[in-house]
Amino acid sequence: MDPTYVMFGKLLLAMLLGALIGTERAVVAHQPAGTRTFGLVAMGACLLVLVASYVNSSYLGIVNFPPLQLIAGVVTGIGFIGAGLIITRGQSVHGITTAAGLWIVTAIGISVGFGLFSVALYTTLLTLVLLVGMWYVENRFKQWFHEYEEEQSSH
Repeated sequence: MDPTYVMFGKLLLAMLLGALIGTERAVVAHQPAGTRTFGLVAMGACLLVLVASYVNSSYLGIVNFPPLQLIAGVVTGIGFIGAGLIITRGQSVHGITTAAGLWIVTAIGISVGFGLFSVALYTTLLTLVLLVGMWYVENRFKQWFHEYEEEQSSH
């Protein structure tokens, strides 16, 4: 099979996995960074890994360019995007889960770029379970705590 088609498949998978997690952020959590943002971040991370791997193998012996250095740069760069999503208002903080979600889809994109498909798929599943499942659990605790506070203040 042509390696270019393998790269196309990796990019598509990274985009779909990131978009899937981003859809949860947009639909369930009503966050501004959603399907498109997460899909782009995962696909971009994957593309950078593919480029680094290609450059590393194409210029073997001519240029020494370890792909792990590029990954370190990607992780640093996504930190800046994530920091821009976090907003504090008084005592509350907004956007931190979305920033963490962007961070994990970056790692998923990197995993797809290196061909770790099953790990990327499993991580996507775990991420969705955590985001969706814990959202309901967390809201139930908040509701319970709010009811408890109301009960205590009425006595």
